[in-house]
Amino acid sequence: MSTHSLVPHQPSFGLPIARVRSVFQRDEVARKLAKLPERDHDSLRSTYERMLERGPDRFQVKPHGVPNMAPLYDALPNFTGVLDDVKRHVALAQDSPDGLEVTPMLLLGPPGIGKTHFAKQLADLLGTGMNLVPMSSMTAGWLLSGSSSQWKGAKPGKVFEALVEGQYANPVILIDEIDKASADAQYDPLGALYGLLEHDTAQCFTDEFAEVPIDASQVIWITTANDERGIPEPILNRMNVFTVEPPSPEAARQIARNLYRSIRADHGWGQRFNPEPVDDTIDLLAELAPREMRRSLMSGFGNARLAGREQILPDDLPKAPPGRSKIGFVH
Repeated sequence: MSTHSLVPHQPSFGLPIARVRSVFQRDEVARKLAKLPERDHDSLRSTYERMLERGPDRFQVKPHGVPNMAPLYDALPNFTGVLDDVKRHVALAQDSPDGLEVTPMLLLGPPGIGKTHFAKQLADLLGTGMNLVPMSSMTAGWLLSGSSSQWKGAKPGKVFEALVEGQYANPVILIDEIDKASADAQYDPLGALYGLLEHDTAQCFTDEFAEVPIDASQVIWITTANDERGIPEPILNRMNVFTVEPPSPEAARQIARNLYRSIRADHGWGQRFNPEPVDDTIDLLAELAPREMRRSLMSGFGNARLAGREQILPDDLPKAPPGRSKIGFVH
């Protein structure tokens, strides 16, 4: 289990049902390979050979029932609306041959409140794996859709990699900080999303490097942003938008307790510490954004161990740097 989880992983689905779905046409790849000149194009030839070697079939995971999502609701109390939406989609897929489809979603909220962590937890729950695309470092649209094989150093994009190199036809792809995509006159970093976020056009997504249609219609898209004003309206219209508020004071304390228990359970040294944290320590942790809680707790565990104690006291936690603002709570 990831040491970043706020709660110990509980396989709520039991064994998901997996059927097989083809994400590309083998004959089309073979034709492309046969037409390649004998010289040059080594990278493209290698890509086609890899596709034929792996074959087009990928698992399409779907649940066999609505899971017990109580641990997630408990661990992510400020994501109730998003979890409700996921549960609705799961309910639709549970008793039919259809694969699980989730409407693309945008998680909108201030930094550090757990948006990226939510995406990881959802991918873990669904069992389809997650691919992270950090938009803050993306300077060209080809990172999503691939670059022409005519260019030096060209390679396939992130969507192609997730479907062709991955195991699943319906992976979670997280576009992190979509509002931070660099605006460039020549290359639109979000350009590929216009087609990818539409179910029908995503069925024949063509990566510019491989130039072979890929079925990306089953991808589960999660995007995060701090400010929706940096996102084009046509992109916003393709997604369900959820405003994620900071947790209430009590919810923040519950997140801190869950994180303490999770870290303690994940490490052998955790058994040296009390099963439950003291209230004064939890109160201090609850003032931090969820992202910062774990770092603070790890320092606290270390300081308590150096002092030979079985519990973390408030003085074991690192002091917040001057000027660091505390998380804004929902009252």
